[in-house]
Amino acid sequence: MNDSSKVLIGLLAGLAAGAALGLLFAPEAGSETRERLGQSFKDLSDTIKEKAAEELDHLSSLKEKVVDSVKGKMNKDDEYADELDIA
Repeated sequence: MNDSSKVLIGLLAGLAAGAALGLLFAPEAGSETRERLGQSFKDLSDTIKEKAAEELDHLSSLKEKVVDSVKGKMNKDDEYADELDIA
């Protein structure tokens, strides 16, 4: 599990615990509590979307590096085969 996953899991656990405690000890009306809870879930959703976008960018970059590396190796193999007059 990478660091981003650990952070996200910790964030989710903290949010769930905070929401549960907030509901139990809330001094305000139910409508206000629901509004705050809804805002918390919206913030969580935004955070998850941001992290997912970052991870997708990272994976895309990694994919490009792998493809470039494989193409480079293939070109070297082709050049070597040409030198040996195998191809």
